[in-house]
Parts: sequence; structure tokens; C-alpha cells
Amino acid sequence: MSSPAPAVASPVPPKSAAPLLETEIPLVNGPAVPYVEIETLRAREFIPQAKEALSSLLREQMEGKLLRPVFNWAGRNSLFPLHWGLACCAIEFAAAFGARWDAERFGVVPRSSPRQCDLLIVNGTVTWKVAHKLITLYEQMPEPKWVIAMGNCATGGGPFRTAYSVVPGVDKLVPVDIYIAGCPPRPEALLDGILQLEELIRRRGE
Repeated sequence: MSSPAPAVASPVPPKSAAPLLETEIPLVNGPAVPYVEIETLRAREFIPQAKEALSSLLREQMEGKLLRPVFNWAGRNSLFPLHWGLACCAIEFAAAFGARWDAERFGVVPRSSPRQCDLLIVNGTVTWKVAHKLITLYEQMPEPKWVIAMGNCATGGGPFRTAYSVVPGVDKLVPVDIYIAGCPPRPEALLDGILQLEELIRRRGE
């Protein structure tokens, strides 16, 4: 004789669960979760994470597509070279900023303090006696900064390259971005070197 089938007890909701109201959302195979708890969970965990992700995305996009190109454009069109001369190339350097060539129309304004400059134009013979001063001036300049070696003496020692007291190229001391040939180079060559440096800054995105 077969025993009767056991009766299936109806699920009893837990004591903590409230009756299903209009403000509650029932979950599949589970007790009802009050809508206010879902809102609290969303506000506490989801919204801050989404806000942080969106903010980081906006910062990245803004920096890559807006801020960085603007700073790049402003930096390359407002170069501040250090007002510093070494030898005969310094005369051509000074002439380039005179009334005839007027280098300042390109936004190039010499400054007398290395802390306000971003361009070091080495315009003359660099001896080992003055080498540490050149390095000190370069290190005092803020980033980003660039170097132009103006004339044969700065690029490779010039006619004094075999002398014991002359540095055979300023690139032995500081990184050089643009080399300008000539002994000495004319102011037009310096202006051309500055324009090439501006194009180099644009390509690098610095």
C-alpha cells in the first residue's frame, strides 16, 4: 500500500521581509527587496564608480584632445631663451633681436633668469672652465626645456676642437635639439633654427 504523497509546505517569508508593496521589486526565486534598498545600493556603490570612471575618461580625453594641444601651441609660440652670450655668435644672437630681424615677432622673448626660460641657445665657444656653469644654468631651467647649439664652436668645437680647453660639442654636456651651422651663423639662420624647433615641439607634442 502506497503512502500518501507528502504535503508541500508553502514557503514562509522570513520575519525580516515586509509584505510586498508597490514600492518593492520582487526578485526571481527570492524574497522581495525594498526599492529603497536598491536605490541606496545604487547611490552608494554604482554612482560613485560610474562618476569616477566618467571623470577619468573626461580628464583623459580633455588632456589628450584639448589641454595638451593648447599647452603645446602656447609653449612653442612663446619660447623664452636665456639672455646669455659666450663668443662671437652672441653678436649674431643680439642682432636677431634687433630692429632689422625682430625675432620677438615670433614670440621669442629673451629673459635674464634661467628660472623663467625654456630655451638655452649656446652661442659660442664652450670651454671646460665654463662647462659646469652651463650645466647649472640648464638644470635651473624648468621643464619642458630645449637647447639650440648655435655655430660651429657649440656644435663641434669649431676651429678650436683640438684644443685641450674647449669642449668638442655642447652635446657632451646637455641634450641638444637643434644644431645651427655657421661661423658665425647669420641672424636668419638663428630664426630658421627657432622655427625648426617650434616644428619639432609640435611633432613631439611636448
